[in-house]
Amino acid sequence: MTESAPSGAIDVHTHIVPDHFPDGTGRDPRWPSVHHNDDSTAQIMIGGDVFRRLDRRSWDAESRIADMDAKGISHQVLSPMPELLSYWFDGDSALAMCETVNDFLAGLVARHPDRFSGFGMVPLQTPERAVQELATLRSKGLTGVEIGTHVMGTPLGDSSLAPFFAEAARLDMTIMVHALHPVGAERIGDIPGIDATAIFPLETAMAAVSLMTSGVLETHPNSRILLSHGGGALPAILPRLDHAYRLGMPIQKCMSVPPSELARRFFFDSIVYGEEALRYLATTVGAERMVVGTDYPFLVMEDDPVGFIQRALPEDAAGLILRQTAAPIVARP
Repeated sequence: MTESAPSGAIDVHTHIVPDHFPDGTGRDPRWPSVHHNDDSTAQIMIGGDVFRRLDRRSWDAESRIADMDAKGISHQVLSPMPELLSYWFDGDSALAMCETVNDFLAGLVARHPDRFSGFGMVPLQTPERAVQELATLRSKGLTGVEIGTHVMGTPLGDSSLAPFFAEAARLDMTIMVHALHPVGAERIGDIPGIDATAIFPLETAMAAVSLMTSGVLETHPNSRILLSHGGGALPAILPRLDHAYRLGMPIQKCMSVPPSELARRFFFDSIVYGEEALRYLATTVGAERMVVGTDYPFLVMEDDPVGFIQRALPEDAAGLILRQTAAPIVARP
């Protein structure tokens, strides 16, 4: 397999799962394990149940690169499957999981630097450790960090997490916000997977609003915070937030510019699944704040990211999103 990348798109939202985890004996029962099958597939087991069925694309670089070449993707940013973020573990167990996943990520990036960059993970339930681990991620050659939309109910704008955002900005590391353990699932029925389908966009919007109203974006104006899945419901509620701002409601005291203007400091990936939705996102936040995302290699992934963007948007906007806006994200530390 050649290491020279074709001239193609940069996919900023993809996931990996290591092909093994340390033994979980004596640890929290939610410690994950991988059960491999003879056909190159595997099950991720959590709490004794099958959490997700995977194939080798989740851990095997050559399989990923073959798919990338077929789909016109020059470069992928690898990040952990969100369920690995481990905020529900004690600090020591969480750190052990972070080290396992980050070392695996770093190994893939080191072996294929032209094709992969990586977003690691940190134990945000212990903010002091999370701050320290950011420097470790950089030393391992990772360019950013993936975080959930909350930390066991603590919103991202909480003051306890302010040092984390400050350090990420100081180190010039991208932060990708990914929906995790959404609230409200009990109100929409018990269809398997409906929470990820219907509530993840709301989770992302709530996390974004927390970051906006807490001052994180204004305190660190040059920070790179990427909202996954097109920012979820945030673009749709920005006119409502702007209206409250114009009326002089309390939201006006939380930010110095209208919400729709402040929201343009985020980056947004292209995983919105509909061409009209992608056009609306581009109109709302600008193509210069958008990057390619696929959710590869999971079932919900966008299977034709290049074609999807090219069909939905004018050539100049599509070109920006496919190749240019992600350049700072994949730049080596």
